Amino acid sequence: MAQTPHGRDDAGTAERALDVAEALAQTRGFNGFSYAHVAADLGIAKASLHYHFPGKAELGEALIARYSERFAAALARIDDEHPAARGRLEAYIDIYADVLSERRMCLCGMLAAEYETLPAAMGDAIIRFFDANQAWLTGVLEDGRADGTLTFAGDAQEAAQAVIGTLEGAMLIARPYRDLARFHSAARRLLDGLT
Repeated sequence: MAQTPHGRDDAGTAERALDVAEALAQTRGFNGFSYAHVAADLGIAKASLHYHFPGKAELGEALIARYSERFAAALARIDDEHPAARGRLEAYIDIYADVLSERRMCLCGMLAAEYETLPAAMGDAIIRFFDANQAWLTGVLEDGRADGTLTFAGDAQEAAQAVIGTLEGAMLIARPYRDLARFHSAARRLLDGLT
């Protein structure tokens, strides 16, 4: 692990910078904060951030990459812990509810709202995140249809798109009300429509 001349852990500083930037992006949006906000929160100079992330675009790419990795790990845990399709779907919904309970938005959902203003590499990473979620959900829905625990009309991919859209939209609408019950109501209706 690299050490600075002052003995600080470079990897730790980069990770803490990502933590701060992620919280800011999930509450303010990517365009709603600057390096100055992150540096001030960490108590370091902006130049120290540039050492780890040459520009804000690189910081954004690192944010999405880390978030996507964590989300993929959460989906793998769901697969391990919930053999039934409905249980996997309920656990997937819980991921969104947990984020919203912290008064945050899904990072990629928040960034999707700013898509046209983001660097192309970040936009591509956002699409990959949603594609991966759609592919996972498609498998869950197909499993549920096969074992009779989930029902839906049409193609499983289209149903997966609807699940993601419903959850992201439910987060967005619940947010200004600061009312998690609004999210849970939409999620419950979603589940009822699939079972």
